[in-house]
Amino acid sequence: MKPRLLLHVCCGPCATEPLHRLAEEYAVSGLFVNPNIAPEEEFLRRAVAVEKLAAAWHFPLEVAPYDHDRFLRAVAGLEAEPEGERRCSVCYRLQLAATAERAAACGCSHFASTLTTGPRKPAAVINPIGEELARRWGVTFVAGDWKKQDGFRRSIARARELGLYRQHHCGCEFPASP
Repeated sequence: MKPRLLLHVCCGPCATEPLHRLAEEYAVSGLFVNPNIAPEEEFLRRAVAVEKLAAAWHFPLEVAPYDHDRFLRAVAGLEAEPEGERRCSVCYRLQLAATAERAAACGCSHFASTLTTGPRKPAAVINPIGEELARRWGVTFVAGDWKKQDGFRRSIARARELGLYRQHHCGCEFPASP
């Protein structure tokens, strides 16, 4: 029997590569939790794409309620930070903490994130956050840099094949640079 893994899903296209790789070793379920996305219509559009992927690839998926105020409270004072700085780390932590907590609550022994599929999402920042939160919640974080080994390119191709909505930014309403 495979160990259960809860995968934080940032979007449908980014989920394709880690799902493909992780399903070999784990019984994977998904959690779409992204309070950073604004406006709500964009959140819903991405949620629909993830649901479409879950239906096509037959994996369980939970879509967390939209809670953008939680993100705004967490990044208060960091709005003018450039992309890739402290605001992004706070955002990663928010998403990964929700996933680690949910993994522990639903009996998953492992969790991971699709975030590192994106070319602007540094595994060197994201994976240590995941490992720290894993210790806090008593689960194991499966670190990955899913963009490597042509993963990002394959995620784009798979999204196109499945007809998934593919966005070109993380969803944050704050400018990429000051």
